[in-house]
Amino acid sequence: MDDEQRLISLAREGDNGAFQSLLGPYVEPACKLAFVMLGDWQEAEDAVQEAALKSWRATKKLREGTSRFRPWFLTVVANECRSRRRGRWFRTLRVAEPRIATQADVADVAAGRADLERAVAALDRSARLLLFLHFYLDLSHEEAGRVLGLSGAAAKTRLYRTLRALRPELELETAL
Repeated sequence: MDDEQRLISLAREGDNGAFQSLLGPYVEPACKLAFVMLGDWQEAEDAVQEAALKSWRATKKLREGTSRFRPWFLTVVANECRSRRRGRWFRTLRVAEPRIATQADVADVAAGRADLERAVAALDRSARLLLFLHFYLDLSHEEAGRVLGLSGAAAKTRLYRTLRALRPELELETAL
């Protein structure tokens, strides 16, 4: 039995310290995931806090020996973010904070980044989320698929199609 499975077993029995040991390394990636889904850092932190509480209450649902904590917890976070997006207060008008320009904003690197951001922003929400899960949080196809409610093969196929859809957008910019 590896260390994570031992901690899962202890957490299932009500050991708060074991649960905190499991949760600790995934709070930051969970906040980043929530931010990508919600677009608001405070809302993301609140969603992760609520997801952590729900995870603690549902720890008994983790299957000993087969469940991995990271994809399970990130799925709880993603579900919490989806619930918040459906809520009526999430749709209220939000004004972006003013952005302060720096030297990097005028550099060529910033122009390339802007092109990439624009191309990614043109994708639908689920495609952006899949890119984030796979490339930013470094989740496998199976883990990313579990967070999105897909099989690993379906996540891999969607990721391939999303990357193919991005390619022409970025090549067009460099060709001009």
